[in-house]
Order: sequence, then C-alpha cells, then structure tokens
Amino acid sequence: MTAQQNQYLSDKILAFFRTVLFIGLLVCYSEDKERAKGVSTMDHTPCLAHLTDDGRTQTVLTHLLGTASLARAFAQPFGGESQAELAGLSHDIGKYSAAFQRRLHGGPRTDHATAGAAECWQRRQPFAAFAVAGHHGGLPDGGGQGDGPELATLCGRIKRKERNLLEPYDSWRQEVQLPQADIPSFVQHGMPEGMFFTRMLYSCLVDADFLDTETFMEAQTRAQNQFSAEHLWDMLHHYISGWFPPKGELNRQRCQILKRCLQEGETQQPGLFSLTVPTGGGKTVASLAFALAHARRHGLRRIIYVIPYTSIIEQTAETFRRILGPENVLEHHANVLYDLEGEANPHTIRMARATENWDIPVVVTTAVQFFESLYACRSSQCRKLHNISGSVVIFDEAQMMPLPFLRPCVHAISQLVAHYSVSAVLCTATQPALESIFREFLPNVPIRELCPADTCQWEVFRRVSFLQAGRLTWDELAARLNERSQVLCIVNTRKAAQEVYTRLDRAGSFHLSTLMCPSHRKQQLAEIRRRLKEGLPCRVVSTSLIEAGVDVDFPTVFRELAGLDSILQAAGRCNREGKRSAEESIVYIFEGENKAPPLFSAAIGAGRDVMARHEDIASPAAIHDYFHQLLDLKGKEAQDKERILPLIQSEFFPFRTVAERFHLIDSPTRTVYIPLGEGAALVDQLRAGMSSRQLFRQLGQYGVAIYEKHFAALESAGDLEVLENGAAILRNTALYSGETGLSLEADSGKALFV
Repeated sequence: MTAQQNQYLSDKILAFFRTVLFIGLLVCYSEDKERAKGVSTMDHTPCLAHLTDDGRTQTVLTHLLGTASLARAFAQPFGGESQAELAGLSHDIGKYSAAFQRRLHGGPRTDHATAGAAECWQRRQPFAAFAVAGHHGGLPDGGGQGDGPELATLCGRIKRKERNLLEPYDSWRQEVQLPQADIPSFVQHGMPEGMFFTRMLYSCLVDADFLDTETFMEAQTRAQNQFSAEHLWDMLHHYISGWFPPKGELNRQRCQILKRCLQEGETQQPGLFSLTVPTGGGKTVASLAFALAHARRHGLRRIIYVIPYTSIIEQTAETFRRILGPENVLEHHANVLYDLEGEANPHTIRMARATENWDIPVVVTTAVQFFESLYACRSSQCRKLHNISGSVVIFDEAQMMPLPFLRPCVHAISQLVAHYSVSAVLCTATQPALESIFREFLPNVPIRELCPADTCQWEVFRRVSFLQAGRLTWDELAARLNERSQVLCIVNTRKAAQEVYTRLDRAGSFHLSTLMCPSHRKQQLAEIRRRLKEGLPCRVVSTSLIEAGVDVDFPTVFRELAGLDSILQAAGRCNREGKRSAEESIVYIFEGENKAPPLFSAAIGAGRDVMARHEDIASPAAIHDYFHQLLDLKGKEAQDKERILPLIQSEFFPFRTVAERFHLIDSPTRTVYIPLGEGAALVDQLRAGMSSRQLFRQLGQYGVAIYEKHFAALESAGDLEVLENGAAILRNTALYSGETGLSLEADSGKALFV
C-alpha cells in the first residue's frame, strides 16, 4: 500500500471509536512532552524482562527483538509481517518501568501491556494496539469514548496513559525504535476483515512471546516441526501401493475416487472445494491424498482436519497415524490427555506442546475447537491461529456444522480462504447446500467439486434399501427388534433409548446414550464390535451418537424419523462392509411413540417432505433439496442465533463480547462424575481439593452431562455431592446402571426426563 492508502485505512479504522477529541489528546504525549514531563527514574542498567530462579537474566531489548523476529515470520503467509514486527517490538516496553523491575524481585503486579498499546495507538496502528493490549489478559473490547481508565476496554486503557496513570517507562526510547507498519490492503474491505486480521496478528504475537520466553527460561530452543510434503507424500504412496490394480468393482470405484483426488490436488489452484463421496467410497484417504498433493504443489504448511465428533476423530487420527507415522499427527480434543507428569517421553512432550500452537504437519481436531478458537479472545485459544494460515483445512462431515452458528462458521472459512492462503474442503457424503452463503461472503470464489458425479458409479456403493415402517409403539418396535439376531435401532432421545431397551430380551442386547460416561460407552462399543464380528446375537438401541462415523456393521437398522442427513448417517451403519446385497440390508424408517423434540421439528419436517418427493432418498438431488429446504425453513436469523455477524460489523471491535457469545455447544447441562471403576480414585482426588486441567480431562471419561432440572432433582434427593468448586459427584451409585448409565429418576422414584 502507498503511504496515503495506509494513512487513509488507519484513519478509517480509528474512526470506529468516534474519537477525534481522543486522538487530539493522544498527541499530547508526543516524544518531546514525554521527555519534558518527567526524567526517567531508571538508570542506565539494562532493564530486565525475565529472571530465572538460578539467576540468569534476559533483557527487555533481547526479548523484544526475539519476539518481533518470530512474530514477523509467523505473519508472513498473510502479509502481516510489519504489523507483527511492530507488535513484537512494542508489547513489553512497559517493562522499562521501575515498577516492573521491582515486580521481577517479588514486588506487586503492574500493568505493563498498556504502555505498548498506547504507543501503537499514538502511531495510528490500532491493530497492533489491540494485540499488545491483550497479550496477557486477552483481546479487549474496543469500548467507547466515554470509557474511564478503570475499564478494561482498549479506550479505557488508553486513558490510563492520557491521565498519567501508568508507571513511567521512558527509557525504552534509548534502546527501541518502533517502525511505521504497513497494513495489508485486504483489511480495508471492512470491519469484519479488521477484526479477523487483529485476531491473527494477536496469535502471531502471543505465540512468539511465549516461545521466546520459553527458550530463555528453559535455556533451550523448542524444536520446530518441519512439514515435508515430499516425505509424507512418499509415506502415503507406500500405504496405498497395494491397492493397485484394484480387485473387485467396489475397490475399482474407490481407486477411481482416490486417483481423481490425487490429480485435483496437483492441478487445482488454492481456494474452496467440495468433496462429495458416497458412503464407503474411501473419503478419508482420498481427502488426505488431495491435501498432500495440493500442499506439495503449492507449498502449503500443514493439513488440518476439522471433525464434528470425537468418535470420528479417534478413528481418523488412528488411520492417519498408520499412514504418516504417529510423530506427524496431532489428535487434539478434550478427551485426549498428554500426561506430562512423571517421566513423560519425548513423543508425549512433543504432542502436548503441539496442542498449544498446532506446530505439527497434520492436526485432527473438533469443530468446537476450531471455530471457537477463531472467535476467541484468550491467548490460550488464539495462539494456534496463525498456523492455520497457509494450510489445507478439511471439514469432514461438513453437513454437521451447527445451524445456529452456520453463517459465522462460513464467514470464518471465507476469511481464511480469501486472505490467509487456506484451501478449504467441505467433505461429506451428504453435501450441505451452502453455495448461496459462500457466494455472499466469497463472491468471486466458486466451490469446486473434487469428485464430480462422473468420477465413480454411485450405484456400486448402494448398500442398503429404505422402507417406511410407519408409526410404532415401543412395544411393537421392541418386538421387531427381538425377532432379529443382529440389529441396530436409533431413536431421538435418551428417554426413548431407555424405554426401548427395557423391552428387549436381555441376552445379547445393549444400550448406548450420553447417560453413560465415555469410558462405559467405549467398553460397550468394544463388546458390540466383537459380537458383530463373531456373529453372536447383538441388538443395540442407541441415540444418534452412534451415527457419526462409528465403525459398526449391522445387517438391519431401524431409524426413528429425523432429518434426512441423520437417516443417511444411520444407513452408514448398515451393511457397512458391503458383504450383503442392498436388497437384504434394510433401513426401516419409523415414527416413535413420543412426539419429536422441538429441536428436531424443522429437520424432521424437511426430511419428510423430501422423502415424499424423491424415490431415491440417498441421491445427491434429494440431499441437495433437503438442505436447501432446511435452510429456507430456518432463515438467516436462525443461522446466526447469537448475532455474531452484526457484532463483527460494528465499529467497536467487541472481541470479548463475541467470544462470550460464540459457543457451538451451549446446552444448559451440568456434569456429574461417576465414582466407579478408575473414576473412583479420580473423584477422591477431586474431593481432596485437586483441580488441575489434567485431572478434569481424566475425569471427563467418567462424567455424564444432565439437564439442570435433573441435576436439581438429584441434588434435592440427596443423590449428589456438590463440592465448593461446583463439581458434582454421584453419591448414590445405585442410580448408575452398568447397562443404561445414569438413571433419569432420583431416589424418590419420580420420573425426571420428559
């Protein structure tokens, strides 16, 4: 940008505070007035940034230069180098104060971040000012002209400087010269671009700050993970080498899809893609093949898989570890714990550190982790964001993006594709109809399909037939299930799952729902898979948790009426290995005894309409029709329930407000920990007052989330032990069944769940 354009853009962004007067006041602390106002209380002894227990010291200047160098490199993929360098050089100049030097030796806390933010603001660099202000406490809201210095908004903090409320830090000028930084041209497109860029800039700063500090404190540099696309490419080719020439028609079609993805990865320019592959078409390996070929061709830095459920993540990550080696794959979600206590091995240490900033070739993570980080304000969540730039990001099961946050999610993907050198792939067998939303946010970037309809013969992958079973009482449904040796039944609620299970013959019958703690569910699934493989009786009634990529293969499936996407996901658990004909592998669609929950009503209505119009409900045309109708029924407001987009269009950069509102999982539940099995020892630690992140991750395997009214009923009945920190432990363990999990009735016997 030219100097004139740069000045214009800075003025435009600064205008969001409506502070012509404010800017005038800021001019009052020019360099001359600063020097005249007070001679520095610091002598010429070098100011320190860090001090170790063994007496080693790092000067502020050394730390600023190291942080600026790292931050500049991190921002290179999106053209933010000079902004990142400015943020790095200015972030700790408040440590030049006598107050901070006393702090290093045990003195009271002092605000050292506001000083650098004020210096950036004075130089008309609002993006760096936000990043510097938040590098410890998180990105603040911008606030307004009337904010006083006691407020944590950026406006309030700048007034601390205006009113001489900061400790003097003048001596920084003797050592540091802050540059005038260019602003990337795309930031002038609007406030959303400015907010997104600021968060990315913040990521560069906080990661660089942490790494430079860690290097000094530990007296060693963390090894950087080098992404060698050539090396991973060779590993992939070794893995798939035995697939060619394919044996049988099904494998021939899978190899056609794989070859097409390899070709598209080499020939397509970076951008936005869809990968629509029929169930059983091998989309996991095919999408990885595209990603590696594409990264190799265009010099992209890593591959990130975004998956809706941990059950799919665990399977996908294990597949990638087999292909690429465990040292190249990070599985990052709440259920994975890298234990650093005791004698942690180098691999565990490397993986634990990679969770902090995603500095690893392949990341497999949840949609919650990915999108909530992109709208977060805290350094712990934002630190990894800059490593998303220059990557291939694959959104597996893209149809599962939560409808209440659909538009903000699409907006975030659009920003990454448009300005951060990201190639995004929407990967699913049931492609959502998102073209119109992407056209709104990415008007000049079409969605390119990597696997067009003529790539393979979808009919070859048809493994089931669908039959309408009408309305069934629970007794009628249970009778049909009891007639079969191996059958899966999926219902819409946890109450329905327990109702149906109680009516099944006990021998060979199983129940799955989120009323069972994760450890219990894993044990049940392992037994279910064993019995299916050995041909033993296996009747399972489950909630929808089993639909999302869980690798089980039943000859028959019953699915309670739901959205078409859920029905097709359920069908993926029937004849999964293709060992039976489609004619003998039936998915029965039925209406249950209870009225559908309101949450499902729109999806059920759209699904019913589309199934009435399409003879083949698994066809791409039916799927496209379903998603279009569902989005039309909900409307734009329902696709942004928390009004995130209007917030980021505002002139006040409300980072903290956005972060507080953007939570993909926002159900009003409380977790109850079950003191059974290995969970008993963990609960004892909780009772003893321990509350580490590691403990709560381990406890997560023994926790059950229940609605507030159920929690209140259990508590009033004396069935819960609620600790001072709010954690709840099941006191009456008789309420937890080895078959169905936590009872929906308190000790009084009163039914709770409706």
